[in-house]
Amino acid sequence: MIDKKNLWFLTLFSLVLVLSIYYVTMPNELLVTNNGNVDTTSNNNEEENISVSITESDVISALKVEDENDTLEEINTLKETLTNTEESVDKKNEAYDKIKELNEKSGKEETLENMLKEKYKYDAFVKIDGDQVRVVLGTKDHSTELANEIMRLVQEQFDNKMYISVQFQA
Repeated sequence: MIDKKNLWFLTLFSLVLVLSIYYVTMPNELLVTNNGNVDTTSNNNEEENISVSITESDVISALKVEDENDTLEEINTLKETLTNTEESVDKKNEAYDKIKELNEKSGKEETLENMLKEKYKYDAFVKIDGDQVRVVLGTKDHSTELANEIMRLVQEQFDNKMYISVQFQA
């Protein structure tokens, strides 16, 4: 017989499973966030005029767009594996774990970019690749002290030792 503990466990587990599958199969349009300033006005609920102002440097913007495109391409490939009925369960599990890892990594990168922007008032691009972190700042000020502070700040966000490089771009 199933006791209350097991029943609660199965109920919560199935809820988590359904929500995670829903999240993985959601359309990309719902997951995309906009980091620019957006002004929306609607005319009789028929048309919307959206104006976006971008203040980041061209190099930082190009790096962000390229990284986002690569990530979305990889996620779409993995989603195809998930929805393919001929794939094995192991491959589907690996694809799901990889999507989860990519989403966590993207979230960590965005968090670090926002921290750097808040603390140092510079636009930043952060790329995490295994144990390496690449930080590109949109400033002409080349300062070893600033680079060391950024390295310490980024390292504080990780439990294990990371190899951090800081690059300055105008």
